[in-house]
Amino acid sequence: MISTDNFLLENAFNVFNKIYFDGSLPEVVITIQSSPKSYGYITVHKVWKDNKDTYHEINISAEHLTRDIENVLATLLHEMVHLYCMVNSIEDTSNGGRYHNKRFKAEAEKRNLIIEYVHYIGHSKTSPSKRFIGVLKENGMYTNIDHCRTNVNSLIVPPTGGANVSNLGKRKTSTRKYVCNECGINIRATRDVNIICGECMCVMIKMD
Repeated sequence: MISTDNFLLENAFNVFNKIYFDGSLPEVVITIQSSPKSYGYITVHKVWKDNKDTYHEINISAEHLTRDIENVLATLLHEMVHLYCMVNSIEDTSNGGRYHNKRFKAEAEKRNLIIEYVHYIGHSKTSPSKRFIGVLKENGMYTNIDHCRTNVNSLIVPPTGGANVSNLGKRKTSTRKYVCNECGINIRATRDVNIICGECMCVMIKMD
């Protein structure tokens, strides 16, 4: 399952490197790990090494794999643009890498991504263009991933057999926390709700 996903992402990296960067980007380690608050990230430092070299890591969120494939791979290309900027000494972010500036927007839009401005994180919200979707179809990558990582708390089986639940741990709060994956803003609600961040127009994620 995961090996197939990794193959898809590694193949996409190679295709995008050739089409959008003339094959100039260095190798990276691509991971699929828990990252519920973001769709993906790239490490500023080279955090992997072998007996030949050191490498940056690009992670794709395990919790958000079931987004449409063009959005998952747009996230991958978004992180590749950051890698290009790092390699070429282009300052594309500020505020600890959180705020994306117009340099990032320009480089990303050269590569068939649609970039929108979001308060607090700048020119960061990323969508695939029709041309980008065409590239996926032309290269056999237009296929969705049908599984993702779930929140581990949702898998815990409640105690049975007459146990006193009130004595088994911390009392559960009566409020729920929801977080926007794009800008990080969070709210609390007293019941389960479907809510969209007014800044980013993204569905906010319930945090257990």
